[in-house]
Amino acid sequence: MSLSKKTSTITFRLDDEVLTRLRDESSKRQVSTNTLANQALRRFLEWDIYEPVSGFVMINKPVFIEIFGKMKHDDVVSIASRIGKNEVRDIALFMRGKMDLISFLSWFETRMINSSVQVSHTKDNGSHTYVMKHDIGKNWSIYHKTILELLFQEAFNRKIAVKAEKNTIAFQFSE
Repeated sequence: MSLSKKTSTITFRLDDEVLTRLRDESSKRQVSTNTLANQALRRFLEWDIYEPVSGFVMINKPVFIEIFGKMKHDDVVSIASRIGKNEVRDIALFMRGKMDLISFLSWFETRMINSSVQVSHTKDNGSHTYVMKHDIGKNWSIYHKTILELLFQEAFNRKIAVKAEKNTIAFQFSE
């Protein structure tokens, strides 16, 4: 049984250049122009409209890796504990309108995907496992490990097991 989303038809007038680029990109990605337009609009509505007002800043990845990579472990944990945890909680609340486990995980996964992080989520007998592959370094993993542990404890009153490696973050929790 297929669960398809309800769709509606709408007509847009697009600049010829925009339409050409949309068609070219959909061809490169081997998806329909409609699918690509839906993905772009979804990203805009779920992420892009909030980015300027949520405090995110754009920084080149190699620069970020260099700065974050030079930090000491204790400094990373301190920043995550003092500032990062509250900022993540507040931004997730702002962007999702509520701060429960489901809305937070939805926001967190969207954030990771929009940060070019590969996300795998599996569910087995009430146990959720997330594995996130990135190329940002150990300190970035430690930063998120600290935030996840604190939020799960303080906001959700749940236990979580988090493993932080150089280029992966894995966490698991039970429903």
